[in-house]
Amino acid sequence: MERSTRVSVFESDKPSEIQLIKSKLDDAQITNSVENNYLTFTTTPTATSLKIMVDLQDEKNAFNIIDAYLQQSENQ
Repeated sequence: MERSTRVSVFESDKPSEIQLIKSKLDDAQITNSVENNYLTFTTTPTATSLKIMVDLQDEKNAFNIIDAYLQQSENQ
């Protein structure tokens, strides 16, 4: 079994934003997972950063979907 390389395509400290991006990637049938990173460089000790990970071969498609979402949300 081949081990796939996973890369981070989106990070946020807002769970609702992470969930929205995750659902857009799911709709595009891009396998993804969310990882939780503790942020040590912030002033809030409980702050966490969530990041969405995808397989390396899906990275370009994932970025296209995320870019389209970000441009759409900026224009609203």
